[in-house]
Amino acid sequence: MNPADLAPDPAAAGNPSAPHPAGAGASSSGPAVPTQPRHRDVPPEDLDVDLTADPPGPLLATGTVADVYALDDRRVLRRDRDGRDASGEAEILRHVVAHGFPAPAVFFVQGPDLVAERLHGPTLLQALTAGEVSLHDGAQILADLHRRLHEIPAPDGWSDTRSQWPHVTGGPTVVHLDLHPANVILSEAHGPALIDWSNARSGPAELDVALTALIIAEVVVDAGGEYSAGARALLAAFLTCVGTDLLGALDDAAAVRSQDPSLVAGERELVPAAAALIRELVAVATPPEH
Repeated sequence: MNPADLAPDPAAAGNPSAPHPAGAGASSSGPAVPTQPRHRDVPPEDLDVDLTADPPGPLLATGTVADVYALDDRRVLRRDRDGRDASGEAEILRHVVAHGFPAPAVFFVQGPDLVAERLHGPTLLQALTAGEVSLHDGAQILADLHRRLHEIPAPDGWSDTRSQWPHVTGGPTVVHLDLHPANVILSEAHGPALIDWSNARSGPAELDVALTALIIAEVVVDAGGEYSAGARALLAAFLTCVGTDLLGALDDAAAVRSQDPSLVAGERELVPAAAALIRELVAVATPPEH
């Protein structure tokens, strides 16, 4: 995830025909956080599509390392362009879904190909930009997803040898490491649901929360950024809602963020200023000792 990804697609955000989740509108009386139901077990099934076709289906999205194709109305294919094995990501996804966390169910994985449940609905980022979800409610949704995820213990025996996360050496819970508004789908089936689990692993909850704060803060400190003011309000609300002491993990989060392979030239330079902003906002919100 890089800061530019938090700048929404105006056409998508303003499309009146785009699907909208029930009960996700802005509210001044309290956070609109839909109840997130547990997934039903997904029965094993034979894969009835040809993944060798070029392309295997309409291209839905393209990211830094992977492309996502629509296979049909209920399934998508996420394919790593570098051929990286997706079995670790699939194992984490199956683990969190089995614990009732709102995320796409996995149907099939082989090599770089992961076939998962297709979620219908706008991203939280699109809903925030369109004014359909208030900044406070958006922050509460992010905090709620963190809380629910960090209640899930790390899977026994899970390991991943990917070397791009040397600062994340394990921990007691599942961490996503890329939880931000563009990776949250306000889905018709499950309410707010978290996608893009390529960075997920075991780790400390505080690190995960600090990374979300850093990603938002980078948008704030990006000089001249069109969405800086809104991102600052979202960050302040998130720090209030999350209820986690993240300052102890902030240096590690900044180190992880600085080594994120998805960042492009100029974006790594935003990380120190983003970390400084978080410290400033936490200090302002902390009552003085008497």
